[in-house]
Amino acid sequence: MLRQILIADSGATKAEWVLLSNNKSKRAQTAGISPYFMDGATIAQSLTNQLPASIRQAKIQEVHFYGTGCAALANARVVKKALQQLWPKASIHVADDLLGATRALCGHAPGISCILGTGSSSAYYDGKKIRQQRPGLGYVLGDEGSGAYLGKKLIQYFLYELFDRELEKKFKSKYKMDRAVILEAVYKKPNPSRLLASFTTFLSENRGHYMIENILEDGFQDFFFHHIRRYKATDRVPIHFTGSIAYVFRDWIRFLCQSHGYTLGQILHKPMPGLIRYHQK
Repeated sequence: MLRQILIADSGATKAEWVLLSNNKSKRAQTAGISPYFMDGATIAQSLTNQLPASIRQAKIQEVHFYGTGCAALANARVVKKALQQLWPKASIHVADDLLGATRALCGHAPGISCILGTGSSSAYYDGKKIRQQRPGLGYVLGDEGSGAYLGKKLIQYFLYELFDRELEKKFKSKYKMDRAVILEAVYKKPNPSRLLASFTTFLSENRGHYMIENILEDGFQDFFFHHIRRYKATDRVPIHFTGSIAYVFRDWIRFLCQSHGYTLGQILHKPMPGLIRYHQK
């Protein structure tokens, strides 16, 4: 009998889908699913409109959905009910994105998983379950090491006039934003965390400048101090990372793990390749 498993990794902006049929796979991308802003009917309709027929009409035995906001039981129920409308005979499993990242990174072995994207979070995993986690506090109070956190530090340097002439000229040329425009965007417009995270492009484009490297070192050191060092298992399990920020600045991740005496595991750009390995086993 053909065994078909559907895996989804969803943020609020976009979702990645992979249908596994024995040794073959089909991929698709849809808009993100956020149970904070979408009810079950809206989610089901969105997927009906966006998923290709080859996935919608497949005889799927299992659906494993990992998504933002799904740590809350009520939200997970909303998503599960929507998925059951599309695949009524499938076994539906809904979990949050942290468990998805953890399974992708650690597989079936103990480890510490870290997400460094727009936001940040981490967890200790015993090979079967998450036993301890240190979720981010959001871009205002925490999310150390995240894109929003690094972007905020960059903006502070600019607004406090700490940049040298070279960097200031480059920043103004690239963004054409002054103090008033930045403050209005951060405090009055929607999605300020995404705006702050978008400034990490400037960080990656200007690697090697001592001020840029200082921002990166400080931001990642804060994540190691407030999160990783709080786990008692750091001396006996590997530490894994996923997310665009961890991947782009992986040289700093490697350096800091070595400096602190930690065993570095995987650094994945996205969780999906690891999730495929996890569920194929």
